[in-house]
Amino acid sequence: MTDDVAAARAAAEEESAFSHPPVDPDATASYGDHPDQVIDFYAPRGAETTGPAVLAPLVVVLHGGAWRAPYDRRHISPFADFLARRGFAVASVEYRRGGTETGAGDQPVAGRWPDTFDDVAAALDALPGLVREALPQADPRRTVLTGHSAGGHLALWAAGRHVLPAGAPWRTDGPAPLRGVVALAPIADLAVSVKLDVCGGAVRQLLGGEDAFADRQPYADPALLLPTGIATTLVQGRTDLDVPQAVAESYAEAAAKAGEVVGLTLLEDVGHFPLIDPAADACAVVAEEIAQLAW
Repeated sequence: MTDDVAAARAAAEEESAFSHPPVDPDATASYGDHPDQVIDFYAPRGAETTGPAVLAPLVVVLHGGAWRAPYDRRHISPFADFLARRGFAVASVEYRRGGTETGAGDQPVAGRWPDTFDDVAAALDALPGLVREALPQADPRRTVLTGHSAGGHLALWAAGRHVLPAGAPWRTDGPAPLRGVVALAPIADLAVSVKLDVCGGAVRQLLGGEDAFADRQPYADPALLLPTGIATTLVQGRTDLDVPQAVAESYAEAAAKAGEVVGLTLLEDVGHFPLIDPAADACAVVAEEIAQLAW
């Protein structure tokens, strides 16, 4: 496949994923005072949820978008709705991203240090209480954490909080109570992502720039937070131009060296966005991977 053909296909995949209108949640709750510190809840509506006594597995979704402000949770709401229609209860987490200033290539700066990490940690810590109020159909004992791209990075990071360096503000005493993590085209290894210039310098920006990268990487790089002891699967398109498959493979190799088996599902002829596109076959594969951990 020529570069032009690959780029055209990737553009078509992105257009399809963003063609779905946003889906309003059934409820929204705040986990902090900032407008971005909110979680949208989608009630399960699949056939498996019939009957008042049935509780649905909870899928926690972290959206992608290179940790940049223009990409908020609305773009992943059709995916959240897709999961809800498959019988899952869904919590879609918003978090603070980069500001309005621009960096290299006139793109918005990615992420805020430490705000982005503060928010993901706070959201997951607050989630059990919020779920009881906003989504009583959910069974928090069967929680699967998923995220796409930058959200995949944050999902893997959140699952490794208990192995953060001592003194890290987000460190927990033990593993998160998760059935597992399904990371979709995740920016899973920050060092490899920097070498490949994933998302145009976004990784360095997330950590506060070149000068801060080395000091902050041990606190932010999922590939350094292993083993987690939590069942983890990566789903990756082989033709992904945004986050190449080498990134996921590097994380899986790091996990193996740490004594942990991480599943890696590689999808042929699939790029970056079909994983969250309800119109794509790849999205059904993602739902099945989640179901294998949740049910």
